[in-house]
Amino acid sequence: MLVLTHVSKDYGNFRAIEDINLQMENGLYGMLAPNGAGKTTIIKMITTLLFPTEGEILYNGVEIGQMGAQYRDLLGYLPQRFGYYKNNSPLQYLDYLGALKGIPRKELKEKILSLLDMVGLSDVANKKMRKFSGGMLQRVGIAQAMLNDPKILILDEPTAGLDPKERARFRNIISSLSKDRIVILSTHIVSDIESIANQVMMLKDKHLHKMDTVSNICRELDGKIYECPIPQQAYESFSQTHLVLSARQEQEIMQVRYYMKDTAKEHAFAFPLAPPVPCSPNLEDFFLVTYQT
Repeated sequence: MLVLTHVSKDYGNFRAIEDINLQMENGLYGMLAPNGAGKTTIIKMITTLLFPTEGEILYNGVEIGQMGAQYRDLLGYLPQRFGYYKNNSPLQYLDYLGALKGIPRKELKEKILSLLDMVGLSDVANKKMRKFSGGMLQRVGIAQAMLNDPKILILDEPTAGLDPKERARFRNIISSLSKDRIVILSTHIVSDIESIANQVMMLKDKHLHKMDTVSNICRELDGKIYECPIPQQAYESFSQTHLVLSARQEQEIMQVRYYMKDTAKEHAFAFPLAPPVPCSPNLEDFFLVTYQT
């Protein structure tokens, strides 16, 4: 079990996060917030790249700073950008990292082949990585993070810059890895975690704003999300009194999805085309409501 208790972090006179309390067991935890909200700061403290200004981080009841190398042996980490040698093949690169991690030679080769198969790179195991796409490199990144079979796997913005197909492939791989370890996936892309996270952590104003299942989080917006058609010429006026979550133009009509933030103003607006229709809220709705209100 990984526990953060009253954790705060200062950079000089700037407080990046404040009084964070988390408790994580095996499963996939999505850390969702806009860029600059403190996700990477928390991850760097969990990986011991930074240390809390206040509070403590415990693994199975022991402070991680006291565990030293024993704790780092339990970690797998894929940063936003990881270093690699462009002229290396995945086999060469993973063999080098395995040696640095002290993995016995007898089991290293078999482990590398198994990981490359898991991430779908067996057919390019001997090709130089300078020719790889961003998605292929990220899959090599997952393989290197899994070399030591970590108990805590941390992925920091792993799908940034990937196309939808690679993001879907990435989600499937990560979901399969979360059955017997703690997986923390930091992102600002809602779709990366909506369908696979056991729990979602949301940061706002330096604090932990929410930590719950996707269904419980979305349920808080029941009865507050609507869709309706609006004449294009009325859209600007509508958007001034409603929090618009999405809008799609269809000829002279705007199909609008919005959050009811003020009942009085809501009913004061005329709907000449059709009455509003209530919708089932999703995690993206909650994300937009949380960070736009």
